[in-house]
Amino acid sequence: MNLRYKSDIIGALAGSLCFVHCLATPFFFVAQAGLAIDEASHPWWWGTLDILFLAISFFAVYWSTKNTSKSWIKCVFWSLWILLAVIVLNEKLEIGHLMEEVIYLPTLGLISLHFYNRRYCRCEDDNCCTDQ
Repeated sequence: MNLRYKSDIIGALAGSLCFVHCLATPFFFVAQAGLAIDEASHPWWWGTLDILFLAISFFAVYWSTKNTSKSWIKCVFWSLWILLAVIVLNEKLEIGHLMEEVIYLPTLGLISLHFYNRRYCRCEDDNCCTDQ
């Protein structure tokens, strides 16, 4: 299985899982509120999912931009990924306060772009994306 040519599927799947993770987090904390004394208490692995999804999406974006036939897609992919990384790192490092919902914008953008790229922008050979 060549992951290079499956990058849009992997990216859309990772983005979708990330989106579900972000949607589930508030419900997870509400459900756990009755069980935990400390309201910030959550399993260590729950917080690491953000970084895992960010890493997977990095490689999916990297391979998708290597294999796209449209140069503007590359800029949009990387812009959305950088925005997502800044939001996740801001949340982890508590640099500034952002609305929780702001993470949905780059996530949904990446999912949509992976689907669009998969449908309309795939290279047919190794030479179609060179020197654009």
